[in-house]
Amino acid sequence: MELKMIDGLRRINRGVALVVGLGLLLCAAFVLTDIIMRQIGTSLGGTEEIAGYAMALATSWGMSFTLLELGHVRIDLLRSRAGSFVRALFDVFSMVVMSGVIITIAIKSWPVLERSLVNGSRANTPLETPLAWVQAPWFAGWVWFALMSTLVTFAALSLLIKRRHEETEAFVGAFAEQDSLQ
Repeated sequence: MELKMIDGLRRINRGVALVVGLGLLLCAAFVLTDIIMRQIGTSLGGTEEIAGYAMALATSWGMSFTLLELGHVRIDLLRSRAGSFVRALFDVFSMVVMSGVIITIAIKSWPVLERSLVNGSRANTPLETPLAWVQAPWFAGWVWFALMSTLVTFAALSLLIKRRHEETEAFVGAFAEQDSLQ
């Protein structure tokens, strides 16, 4: 059951990653167009602002994809020398800590969005972008990452309790570091 859930989450997050990647490509095309237009004496304006927004959104939404593709950096000097049970303990511990941090970030990001909504805040830039337009999907990305990390943590914990230690490595292990040690 746990592995099927993780596979489903991976499929969803790959779709999210494709949407985010398309957004980054569109942002790059916008910046490139502005650079070309500057060469002929005009400009679209606001490219720095829009690129910053795109990076914030790509970061908050891209973290879940990175989690499920084992792309987050981990230092596993001790983990790599341990048996499967101890590795599974390290993996679950790292997921519990990461989930706690991400849930805290998601909770703490809500007041930022709420303040913008209540005050009708706009960016202090020539575009005067309503900040809630950017902060709402940014906040949703952090909530999504918090949900994903929590589900992955529960799945890893479930496999640990069932003594299926090796299976936890498939979705919370640290393969990149192990490969470099061999």
